[in-house]
Amino acid sequence: MTDAASELSSAPSTPASRLLSLDVFRGVTIAAMLLVNNPGTWESIYPPLRHAEWNGWTPADLIFPFFLFIVGITTHLSIQSRKRRGDDERTIVRQILKRGALIILLGLAFSAFPYFPLSRIIHLRIPGVLQRIGLTYALGALISLRTTTRQQSLIIVAILIGYWCIMTLVPVPGTGGVPGYQLLDTPSATLAAWLDRALLDGHLWVNSVTWDPEGILSSLPAVATVLLGILAGKVIAERLNDIHVKLNTLFAVGAIGMVVGLMWNWVFPINKNLWTSSYVVFTAGAASVTLATCIWLVDIKRITCWIKPFVIFGTNPIFAYVGSLVLARVIYSLIKVPFRGAVVPLQTVIYQTAFASWLSPQNASLAFALSVVLFWLGLLTILYRKQLFFKV
Repeated sequence: MTDAASELSSAPSTPASRLLSLDVFRGVTIAAMLLVNNPGTWESIYPPLRHAEWNGWTPADLIFPFFLFIVGITTHLSIQSRKRRGDDERTIVRQILKRGALIILLGLAFSAFPYFPLSRIIHLRIPGVLQRIGLTYALGALISLRTTTRQQSLIIVAILIGYWCIMTLVPVPGTGGVPGYQLLDTPSATLAAWLDRALLDGHLWVNSVTWDPEGILSSLPAVATVLLGILAGKVIAERLNDIHVKLNTLFAVGAIGMVVGLMWNWVFPINKNLWTSSYVVFTAGAASVTLATCIWLVDIKRITCWIKPFVIFGTNPIFAYVGSLVLARVIYSLIKVPFRGAVVPLQTVIYQTAFASWLSPQNASLAFALSVVLFWLGLLTILYRKQLFFKV
């Protein structure tokens, strides 16, 4: 199998540093993302596929942190591979900054797509998923390049505890000195929301307006998610340990992380939109356990009859993600056609005629989402067979 060389698409194809299970884990994450992001209707979704409204979590809330965790793993493996090739630090830094900037620009370009009307440009959403990926990747990679494992661990602890203190102890401006912990249940009243409005008012997520789920302050703990992935990458790349040691380490540390995250939730709720410290620790622990499970199934037990679709998804993750966003905007918003006496989005016509006409609402919505996953699997299979891998 030929993998993309980018940190964001694949680990380097060095036999000593990569595992087939890592490709599978990445592919499962991408397929889950497509399933969650493309329901037939947002009004009828099975609970595990619906994001938590605020505090708490569902399986859907694991997808984004899993992807950032994988970014951390592949970042470490790629940097080590470049060092073995003889790249100096200046060359590596330049490439990190270039890739981070390209991902951020790609996110901004999608926010503006299709570049009309003018109001979309004027009120362009500046934060976003790709923007967060690009920013946290670049910061995480630069930190890992200049620090030791011990220093990285201390930085993670400092970020998570510091963010906890900032969000709970600092009074939110405009509230008469009310400390943050009293306002965590009100999305528009948190310190993160205040900072988003202060710096990016008019450029926030249209569905929230007064705050952004990929906002400024919450991007800080997202860097810790990438750094935790980098530490996991070090476990995977360790040449002195056999695969069983890697497996046991990932399982044990991941389980501890999940427990710590759930306990931290008692005082700092697990919350994806705020990317709380408890959310970071819990989801990184879950990612570690999931990766360990993939290692056990694929690399140890050799149960591989189910993995080919996920390997295909894992080879072109950025293409699958950006392509699915563009397609969704086209059929959900841009193309509208007459249907039953009204002008509706093309997606509505497809959903109503092909699925909702004979299935219950939740099953119809799920069936539509599965059809989107299969569509992208078919397209990515063609690219895979032609050995076409899109890199950033």
